[in-house]
Amino acid sequence: MSTDELYGELRPRAFAIAYQMLGSVGEAEDVVQEAFLRLHRTLRREEPITSPRAYLTTLVTRLAIDQLRSARVRRERYVGEWLPEPLVTGPTPAEQAETADSLSLAFLVLLESLSPQQRAAFLLREVFEYPYPEVAEIVGTDVDSTRHLVARARSHVRERRPRYHASRRQREELAQRFFAAVRSGDLAALEALLAQDVALHGDGGGRVPALTRPVDGRERVARILVAAMATLPRLGVRFRATEVNGQPGGLALDAQDRLVAVVGLDVADGRIRAIHSVVNPDKLGHLDRVGDLAALVRADRRRPRPQPDDQPS
Repeated sequence: MSTDELYGELRPRAFAIAYQMLGSVGEAEDVVQEAFLRLHRTLRREEPITSPRAYLTTLVTRLAIDQLRSARVRRERYVGEWLPEPLVTGPTPAEQAETADSLSLAFLVLLESLSPQQRAAFLLREVFEYPYPEVAEIVGTDVDSTRHLVARARSHVRERRPRYHASRRQREELAQRFFAAVRSGDLAALEALLAQDVALHGDGGGRVPALTRPVDGRERVARILVAAMATLPRLGVRFRATEVNGQPGGLALDAQDRLVAVVGLDVADGRIRAIHSVVNPDKLGHLDRVGDLAALVRADRRRPRPQPDDQPS
């Protein structure tokens, strides 16, 4: 098999592992590219490789562990809440459909609380279903230590991980009702769609006005959403429904059809459990042309507001 054929066959799984390890499209692409370069050099030297897939998985995982260790230092200095870079997904590749729940923004945020080695072992075993001996070899531990890593990670994740029992159609219908209620400002209809402990997350990275910390609770989240949506027509921004990280969501586009925000919804048990809004332009460039939401907000703040008519004294 040629290098190009290997690349076409192995890249989807390699990128999936790197992205779920790092939560960053750019960093995942860099890791995958470096791993393929090393694989190519090894093949050119005609060194024996029993399984290119296993060899590449090991390279990608170990590079991602090293990358995540340095990335976590940068994320500690991040302005506001750090969220993963979103992906616009679809129902096409079978492997992607199988791991859709594990692509969700809520799940990737949850993985941030694991150590890099725990995260690698957990993903390889629980999401990609590698056997324990292979996981141990990839992460560089023995089987007993690997079982311990996975068990600790599983215990941490189990109670917090959302479970998606609704079908794709049910999720899409719920998302349609959600965006319709937000656009119309119907607080009662909106609150009925939200879980009692729903959480609203925002990531502006200090580049665009956004929530600095999550907001929890059905009533508070509903009020914030309605208020925020009411400003969008003044900014010339509209929403287009799409699938974000395997879950329903939407793209916010400016008057020139440039992307200014991505919103992902996490649905569980017939309610919206979490909402993630990414407006940091540095995290949107891999999806489309990016607009300047911060400039739109500044212009709106400078725009004179209509004053009520003077009343007779």
